[in-house]
Amino acid sequence: MKELKMFIDGQFVENESGKWINVLNPSTEEVISLMPDGTAEDARKAIDAAEQAQPAWERIPAIQRASYLRKIAEGIRAREAELTDIIVREGGKTQGLANVEVLFTADYLDYMAEWARRYEGEIVQSDRPNESIFVFKRPIGVTTGILPWNFPFFLIARKAAPALVTGNTIVIKPSQLTPENAYVFAQIVAESGLPKGVFNLVNGRGSVIGQELAANPKVGMVSLTGSVGAGQQTMAAAAPNITKVSLELGGKAPAIVMADADLDLAVKAIIASRVINTGQVCNCAERVYVDRKVKAAFMEKLIAGMSQVKVGDPNQVKEIDMGPLIEANALASVEAKVAKAVAQGAKLVLGGKRIGTKGYFFEPTILDEVTQEMDIVHEETFGPVLPIVAYDTIDEAIAWANDCEYGLTSSVYTEGLENAFKVMRSLKFGETYVNRENFEAMQGFHAGWRKSGIGGADGKHGLEEYLQTQVVYLETKN
Repeated sequence: MKELKMFIDGQFVENESGKWINVLNPSTEEVISLMPDGTAEDARKAIDAAEQAQPAWERIPAIQRASYLRKIAEGIRAREAELTDIIVREGGKTQGLANVEVLFTADYLDYMAEWARRYEGEIVQSDRPNESIFVFKRPIGVTTGILPWNFPFFLIARKAAPALVTGNTIVIKPSQLTPENAYVFAQIVAESGLPKGVFNLVNGRGSVIGQELAANPKVGMVSLTGSVGAGQQTMAAAAPNITKVSLELGGKAPAIVMADADLDLAVKAIIASRVINTGQVCNCAERVYVDRKVKAAFMEKLIAGMSQVKVGDPNQVKEIDMGPLIEANALASVEAKVAKAVAQGAKLVLGGKRIGTKGYFFEPTILDEVTQEMDIVHEETFGPVLPIVAYDTIDEAIAWANDCEYGLTSSVYTEGLENAFKVMRSLKFGETYVNRENFEAMQGFHAGWRKSGIGGADGKHGLEEYLQTQVVYLETKN
């Protein structure tokens, strides 16, 4: 049985607690590795190492810091097949999606490395004759990243790459459900020659490690991707020290299908946006609003398309669309949400139940005759379930789409430019996709409104999350 290790101050360290957490393959329910059940002291050691390393790391020119990111990207590509297999095995991803995640992670590191010569401060005009005003961009210091299980490998880079290129150091805590890919990432970091303490990896439970990474007074920023509940706990832990928080939380993305939409395109994109990673993505299409005039035609195409979704064990079969849900609790949650929707009056027209008795597989599911008041419209499902709501006017659809505590992603399908702009201007979501699937670009800005988060990631604005300003007023005699 593989025993994973933590990576602190440039060294892989033994599990001093002597306690382990089983890591399961969600397709087979078999234990595939053992993760250290780390302690708060482990987290403090990593934070101390990051604090000690940060001043020297900041003094290195940004272009040299970027060179380490490129080395890590090269190391990832060299272990592409191994990492793909690990992500499939511990996360239940399809082989195709796991491979995309590996290569996208390497590309993301290269992309953030390119910012080394591009991020900049300002010179501001002064009201005084002999004064110059400089706005410097400085690193925050020690940062921490608390990761989810649904894109476990990419999220390491999403947090670490902008942190490191701007002169911060970082401590990462992977999910206890998917830690092995992070262990390999740490091996690649060690091989890159990155100075010790700049990148650290600590394993354990969120209630222990995550709490310390958010509450420790030496931490300048904590970034978490996870549930609303986890975000609230992180904010509470960070509050006594007024530590900056960056949160990407849940979503309940609406997809609006207008009467003039290309229905074939809409169906294809909505299915892709629902079944990706078995529906376990925060920006997945979670509810569909379709104009009543085209609902019958849309449903016929949607049912046909969802019926063709291939489900299987991604460890055994390559050409599938969906694997299992991540764990038994996830399966139980999806089953309960579907049952509750049916009890509230929804009509089950496809799927709705577990597949087999081994592994956490669930059928692609469509719920028709759903109304805005039902819980399935408001609560994040995180599974391959599509509730369909008919609307009569676009204003009604917009109002229902915005009737939500989340505000991460949204989409609209229409052939009319005026319709597209009306919806784009009216939706209260951080991202809106028009006539395409829900999947962001690394040069964009992935940020949610309302309970979907604070701050954001990717692109120029994501990089600036890891910077703080210092304004210098320099007055000379003449």
